[in-house]
Amino acid sequence: MPIVVVAASVPRLPLFPQIWKKNQNSARPQLLHCSKNIGESTSLSRDPEPTELGSPRDMEVHQRNLKSIDNEKEEKPNDIWQLFKEAQQNILYLNKQCLLAMEELERLKNERTLLLDRVEQLEMKNQANFRRDKFTISSELLLRIDSLVLNGVISSMEASDLRRLIIDARGSSADDLYGLNCKNDAEFLVELHHFSKKSKKNGFHIIHICTEMSPVVSEGPLASYITGLSSALQRKGNLVEVILPKYSCLNLEEVQGLREVETELHSYFNGQLHGNRIWTGVVYGIGVTFIQPVYYSSLFSHDKVYGYSNDFERFTYFSRASLDYLVKSGKKPDVLHVHNWHTSIVGPLFWDVFVSQGFEGTRILLTCQGFNSQCLEQPEKLALCGLDSSRLLRPDRLQDNNKSHLVNILKGGVVYSNKVIIMSSIHTKGRIVGAFGHGLEPTLDIHKEKLVIAPRGFDKSTWDPSCDNILPQSYSADDMKGKSVCKVVLQRHLDLPEGASKILVGCIYPDILDADIEKLKTLVWMASRRGVQFIFMGSSKSPGMRRELEIFEEEVEDENVRFIDEYDEELSHLIISGSDILICPSFDDPLLQVPLKAIKYGAAPVPLHSADSRFRLFGDDESTTFSQYINQTFGNLSLGQAIDELKNNPSQWNTRMIDAMEKDFSWDSECADVHISAYAAVKRL
Repeated sequence: MPIVVVAASVPRLPLFPQIWKKNQNSARPQLLHCSKNIGESTSLSRDPEPTELGSPRDMEVHQRNLKSIDNEKEEKPNDIWQLFKEAQQNILYLNKQCLLAMEELERLKNERTLLLDRVEQLEMKNQANFRRDKFTISSELLLRIDSLVLNGVISSMEASDLRRLIIDARGSSADDLYGLNCKNDAEFLVELHHFSKKSKKNGFHIIHICTEMSPVVSEGPLASYITGLSSALQRKGNLVEVILPKYSCLNLEEVQGLREVETELHSYFNGQLHGNRIWTGVVYGIGVTFIQPVYYSSLFSHDKVYGYSNDFERFTYFSRASLDYLVKSGKKPDVLHVHNWHTSIVGPLFWDVFVSQGFEGTRILLTCQGFNSQCLEQPEKLALCGLDSSRLLRPDRLQDNNKSHLVNILKGGVVYSNKVIIMSSIHTKGRIVGAFGHGLEPTLDIHKEKLVIAPRGFDKSTWDPSCDNILPQSYSADDMKGKSVCKVVLQRHLDLPEGASKILVGCIYPDILDADIEKLKTLVWMASRRGVQFIFMGSSKSPGMRRELEIFEEEVEDENVRFIDEYDEELSHLIISGSDILICPSFDDPLLQVPLKAIKYGAAPVPLHSADSRFRLFGDDESTTFSQYINQTFGNLSLGQAIDELKNNPSQWNTRMIDAMEKDFSWDSECADVHISAYAAVKRL
């Protein structure tokens, strides 16, 4: 084999050990091997031919490698410079975004400042309004006393004396009362003890335990009744408070000064004591207490007020908690006023459990909006609130008249109340006891001496044509010009042929029956031929009924007839004021009270079924003043007769309507008077 001689003058190459090593192994046999880029290529290559160190070829390879390294050194600074430029751009972008964020933050800060200023202005305005409302201020003071008792600052006995001071001072100026409310607790107590008694009142202290109150929570006629009656009673010198469950669906916008009492109230249920949060506030000058269960928080977390399988448990818990709250707060009202079956259990609880806990001077009054809604339950469930079913499952107590194995909660309310007020605008007491008891007729007959009939009312601060801000022009019994203006505006609004001389008939209903629709079709067909205009407004929750109304609308197709399928409160003001006649499916309208409002606004309430037996009186049987008036004046007046009188004898018509407008059938009149008489009667027992 030839011997390769290495010249001694060739320098070492420490900077390139891979080449040095490679050339040292050049004498090895040729082998096939994988390319250096393993995983990127599967091609095969051979080792390079052996090269003699110091040869021209070796020097060429060496120079090529040096050049490659120099290129790599040149590329590396270029890459770093590119990264630096990108970093600078990112920094500039971040700085720009930071400036934008700071500007947005400053804008939000300014908006927040403006909002806080607006809130402060509204609070100052509200405080100014509070200063003019002694009922709101005194209610807040009474709720504050409740909080002091619950927190253990004062005793129940001391609280009772302080409440009497505030009740007696309700005739004082609002400024004096407002000054008290601005004090801290210590100053408040000192000032209240020295507060002079002015215009001492002898009114009643009434506490409603109920499930609705307008506008906080409204499902039916009970809500407007609670608010309207309570406001009227306070205007007559009585103190009224309300206790409600704290539903998750409450409308709290109208609650002034809503706050949570710091202490927790415990009440009995299902063999144990359970915590409740207590909230207080004022609604239309009426002090309201909300009870919120802690452990049983799901009881009032529903979307609706009624209609659940555990309604008995829900409202029994609330009723018991309300009584436990009254004991803890030291309140001793003259009357506990309960409503419908939902709080009727208060009666048995009060007399069997609570009367000896400082309530010897308190009496129970039950109001029923009707007897069609009752609650039948298994007797053993009474133990949930601490009642003994063995004592109550008796014919003269809670045992249902038809299903003797069940207890009837509404029957218990009737039996255990000192007075029962039945809300009805047209029915007599004898008629209700004999035909509208829904199975409670025997019980009502036994207790008929404590039954009282009261008519419904309406809020005259909202429904009065002489000061109704919704109307385009006000009017009164002394000046009826504005009524013609209201009619023309209504016609224009609904695109009806205009003219104050045209007869306009309105019909506002929450629901309507099939028979009523057929009757309306006949009336519209007959009257529209005489140029009479009709406006129908209402909404029915029944899909079938809504379809019937749609068919009714399709069949009419008359330029003088308009249908509005959703109830609109503001538009109802305009319809009642602009109508000459209002067709009423019933004079006993617990929800919308259309007959009462029609009379006040100079529109004749005409029964859909004239000369109906529902409107006849029975001898000397007890009936309300409103029932007697509306039956005698409008009960037998048909739509045809009303149209004839309007056209042929307008002077007689005007006399009839002016006389009606001068009547007062608001909550402040007969309804409030009946209740005050009932309170006085139970206090004498």
